[in-house]
Amino acid sequence: MDALAGLVAAGGVVVLSGAGLSTESGIPDYRGPSGVARRHTPMTYQTFTRDPIARRRYWARSHLGWRMIARAAPNDGHRAVARLQDAGLVDGVITQNVDGLHTAAGSADVVELHGRLDEVVCLDCGNRTSREELDRRLHEANPGFDAAAGAINPDGDVELDDAQVADFHTVDCTFCGTGMLKPDVVFFGETVPGDRVSRCFAMVGAARLLLVLGSSLTVMSGRRFVLRAAKLGIPVVIANQGPTRGDGYAALIVDAPLGRLLPVLADRLGAGRAGDGGRGAVPAAVAPATL
Repeated sequence: MDALAGLVAAGGVVVLSGAGLSTESGIPDYRGPSGVARRHTPMTYQTFTRDPIARRRYWARSHLGWRMIARAAPNDGHRAVARLQDAGLVDGVITQNVDGLHTAAGSADVVELHGRLDEVVCLDCGNRTSREELDRRLHEANPGFDAAAGAINPDGDVELDDAQVADFHTVDCTFCGTGMLKPDVVFFGETVPGDRVSRCFAMVGAARLLLVLGSSLTVMSGRRFVLRAAKLGIPVVIANQGPTRGDGYAALIVDAPLGRLLPVLADRLGAGRAGDGGRGAVPAAVAPATL
């Protein structure tokens, strides 16, 4: 903790966060301790756009999963990042998560690398709508859909048997009438918008320290920022449960639950309390204990 606090205390920190930061809000990660039960592979962009059956299956699962994501509240880790930012120590946040919990916790200058689940885009006309509106339309189109949701996944869908989704009805864009709707998130096999990547590289290039929180850095989408920092001689600190593919570039590695580690760090550095953006307190079932 002394080493971590000493590095962060000088400020100029850019945070790169992954699914491991949201596990204590009840959202599991892909590869960490809470992700071992996942049975099906994440949806790819190619499958979503080309296979109507797979698309129906995705929307049925996501229809249930979205409601669980929407109820998730920022945990003490998210709030600690906002506290460090309020104290002038964190300059910005790059997140690989699509749950919106950094913003809900009060962080500013958040670049959501892979988009947000609470927004929907038409792949034909580009019109954007809220996920709440789509949720209402899917509920109206499927009044008898009462499948019991299994475990939720980080991309916002749940485990369902194929038989449970066979009669699920999808809906099209209301603006153009026939367009295919997709959550405004980057699926596997899809490219992150170039301007978004450029902004992240600029943030990393201007940082004094890159602080990785809850990411295994398995995919290049996030690991490239660690590689850029290392190339520029910018120190990298990794706080994650378990090893990562960026460990060889790290000046410091901390293995600890982030909902317990980060509040202690914020307290150590005198960062005041930040609000939770109106999303409510962390549910008791996932509230972290004191370190």
